[in-house]
Amino acid sequence: MSFSNEKLALLQDSLNINRRDFLKTSAAAGAAVSLGLKPEPAKAFAYEPYPRDDELETVVTSCAHNCGSRHMLVAHKKGDVIVRLSSDDGRYQQGGAFGKDTFEEPQLRACLRGRSYRSRLYSAERLLYPMIRVGARGEGKFKRASWDEALGMVAQRMEELKAKYGPTALLDQSYAGASYGVLHKSDQIEGLLGRFLGMYGCRTNSWSVPSYQATTFSSRTTFGTIEDGNEDDTFAHSKLIIMWGWNPAYTFHGGNTFYYMRMAKQKGCKFVVIDPQHTDSASSYDAWWIPIRPNTDAAMMAGMAYYIFANNLQDQQFINRFVQGMDPGTMPHWAHGQESFKDYISGRSDGVAKTPEWAADICGVPAKDIIKLAHMYATTKPAALKASWAPGRNAYGEQYNRMAAALQAMTGNIGKLGGCAEGVGKAWHAEGIAYPYDEFANVWYASIKSDRWAHCVLNYPNVKREEIGLWPRNDERDGVPPNIRGIFWQGSDWFNQLTNINKEIAAIKKLDMVVCMDSTITPSGLWADVLLPIATHFERHDVALPWYKGHYYIHRPKVIEPLGESKTDLQVFTELAYRLGFGERFNPKANRNYFHHNDAVDESYLREWWVNKVMHHQHVTMPWEEFKKRGVYKFKLPRPHVAFQDNIEKGVAWSTPSGKIEIFSSTLAQTKDWTKTQYGYYIPAIPKWIEPWESLNSPKTQKFPFHMITPHPRWRTHSIFHNIPWLRETYTQEITLNASDAKRLGIKTGDTLEVWNDRGGIVLPAFTTERCMPGVVIVYEGAWMDLDEDGWDRAGNPDFLTLDEPSPAGGFAYNTILVNLRKATNGRTHRPGWDKQKTARSHVFRRDY
Repeated sequence: MSFSNEKLALLQDSLNINRRDFLKTSAAAGAAVSLGLKPEPAKAFAYEPYPRDDELETVVTSCAHNCGSRHMLVAHKKGDVIVRLSSDDGRYQQGGAFGKDTFEEPQLRACLRGRSYRSRLYSAERLLYPMIRVGARGEGKFKRASWDEALGMVAQRMEELKAKYGPTALLDQSYAGASYGVLHKSDQIEGLLGRFLGMYGCRTNSWSVPSYQATTFSSRTTFGTIEDGNEDDTFAHSKLIIMWGWNPAYTFHGGNTFYYMRMAKQKGCKFVVIDPQHTDSASSYDAWWIPIRPNTDAAMMAGMAYYIFANNLQDQQFINRFVQGMDPGTMPHWAHGQESFKDYISGRSDGVAKTPEWAADICGVPAKDIIKLAHMYATTKPAALKASWAPGRNAYGEQYNRMAAALQAMTGNIGKLGGCAEGVGKAWHAEGIAYPYDEFANVWYASIKSDRWAHCVLNYPNVKREEIGLWPRNDERDGVPPNIRGIFWQGSDWFNQLTNINKEIAAIKKLDMVVCMDSTITPSGLWADVLLPIATHFERHDVALPWYKGHYYIHRPKVIEPLGESKTDLQVFTELAYRLGFGERFNPKANRNYFHHNDAVDESYLREWWVNKVMHHQHVTMPWEEFKKRGVYKFKLPRPHVAFQDNIEKGVAWSTPSGKIEIFSSTLAQTKDWTKTQYGYYIPAIPKWIEPWESLNSPKTQKFPFHMITPHPRWRTHSIFHNIPWLRETYTQEITLNASDAKRLGIKTGDTLEVWNDRGGIVLPAFTTERCMPGVVIVYEGAWMDLDEDGWDRAGNPDFLTLDEPSPAGGFAYNTILVNLRKATNGRTHRPGWDKQKTARSHVFRRDY
């Protein structure tokens, strides 16, 4: 063994030893090798030896969040501690074996977010005890309290607010962030909080879903249902897949999306991406990238429709049989003479032909590319136009979704294998509720658009019903704005996630009670009065559902006992219900002791759900005990699940007033007073291009020249997992801008920028690239807010810049944002999170004030 002088010098420097000692050591090592001595096995550990697999118990469970799928996790535990997590390897389902992974029964493999969950379970921000605020609201100062003290305080304030302000005083802001299962369910539509407040008789509901409300409106208006999605295996049969505003590398709608799309690619399927940025999905599929100005998608689609009509490429036979209002010949008799979709596209009704050239001036896509794409889509069969939710998260986003549905219908790609009708994309139907139905479940006394609560609080009582999306009622409360005095957040970090956060901050200071129920200390929790520690899905018994796509159930046993003094949502609501006088009605299988011993009751609910709903309704023969033993049940469908296939092949009517696909909406056309609907403002009966409040075509660009979009990141689920070090190492919260814009402004990658508009300001580093079109900037949503003394958000949460104005159909304008930017001044710095110095702010919650 010999070393050059150069190598010796490097080793000396790195090991901090002199040459003589090094040569002695080298000689000894050489002698040992020459004598044939074997090295001893290493026995040194930085901490206790890591357990071997044969020392660990293996338990099948699942992910828990609304990330676009909900897949298997396998917990490997020693005693009552989860040591590591793995995922599906094929052996767990009936007839399974290690490595099994088939087209009909693919493995339900978790992504990096799910696999990192141990870091969230045991994070420094884990909420372990009830806490009561002692400082100013938002200051983040709390003291530890007993459950009796915390629930006593909540129950007392609920009674006071209901008596003083009436049945609309408490706002329900639950969501599917942390507790989504068939029993322990946090959900805006059918969750436990709505059941609890409805039975109590004091509830203002939040009716609009932030992710896809414009899409929900479009699907229900057009098809009469949100179950308009195919299962993802149908992608494997497509010859053309258009990913419109969809980046399945980050936000897959169904966990095996990539598996099936890769199959389509191998069969020669062509891919197109329409997006302001060149996404990882565009790279993965070698897709034709068409950059488009944000919030102009409906105009480009109208230009495509013009080309298809002008060249007689529409599927007229399909239109004549199944579609209402596509052209004058398919208009209903009662609407004779009213505007059809073709009348609008051709310009016959308004004098403006929606030509590709007209569209190009609006959306920035060359007319020749609009023509090329329209021709590809109309002449390739079957073709899947996947109209994702993101372009619908805009002002008038419902028009984009409805325009996409018109294209899907006019090309005859609905109800056919390899085609696509997707807006919402909900596919196979799961049996989703294990607790019993009650006549008071989901009862509300007022219902408003989710992100207009702050506007309602700040302007009460001088607020018009259309300003807050007030849902109509058939009683004396119709049109009366709710007097909101308290908020419940359950499985919801909405204070961090809804539009116009500075407006929320002003409103929350006026409230009398804010309760946050979560397993983690979140930014929303910092603004609460009471924090209630909720057990994670590892610490309670439940069953996981697929997330809008997928056909399976995953058993979720109680893997470990709840950490600290955590309780399940159902335990908390049951105990509160007993304190308020309706405990037996709320949880009919339990008694007051449920707060301390819940296992037998939960098992009874879940077993009953499996037998009465899954086995009876879905014809599953596997007994409950076997399902628990295996951990997963994967359905084998008799044919690929294609939305509306029976409508096309068997003549089943759509659930619309006409029984057809309604491009011309019967309901919208016959609405007289829009102020007395939940929408508040006029919505045309056919899809149309409507200029948004803010865009690159707006004169507002003189003051705010950049259009910001706020996509979903792959390293978080909204704000969930933001505090996980593993995931934070993969990405820095930053603002992406085009290299030419950066050069013009003297900005380089890594520079700290201030980004602002009339609503607020954020601070974050720059990333310059050619993968983003000029004039557009990108900031991923979900960063945990962190305000400086001037109210600027140092974490880079884009919702300090969003506008909370109501888009007519209830959509959220997360991507309708004009901003300006500059290099940071006044010493402003970016703080990427609460653990920048590898220390957590959780010590604030452990102090005794």
